[in-house]
Amino acid sequence: MSAKNRVFAKEFKVGVAQRIVNGESVSALHHELQIKRSVLYRWRDAYRKEGAAGLDRPPGRPPGVPNLPRLATGPDEAAARRVAELERKIGQQALDLDFLRRAFKRVKESRRKTTESGATASTGRSEA
Repeated sequence: MSAKNRVFAKEFKVGVAQRIVNGESVSALHHELQIKRSVLYRWRDAYRKEGAAGLDRPPGRPPGVPNLPRLATGPDEAAARRVAELERKIGQQALDLDFLRRAFKRVKESRRKTTESGATASTGRSEA
């Protein structure tokens, strides 16, 4: 399921922020409205700081938040990313192999202990 950014009316945000300021639980509002707690806290803080005008922010990146640098897309960078991806995969496979070797060894040892106990194995035939 993909998460879409929902857009809320300013009046709705003001109403929710007022409910929080008046003592309603952010957690309860989170469950009731299905809005992330971090968003609710942001609305509360903006409302406390600037009133209803604080909730009039345009959509998009907030002012003062820098853009993250884009990943380089040249052939060398792409090859380096591919090598790193394959090295991670090899590392994971090495962990899986080690786990399976130890598990196989334990199974083998437990089978050896049951056959060495001196008990006669059943042949499935009844003696008459």
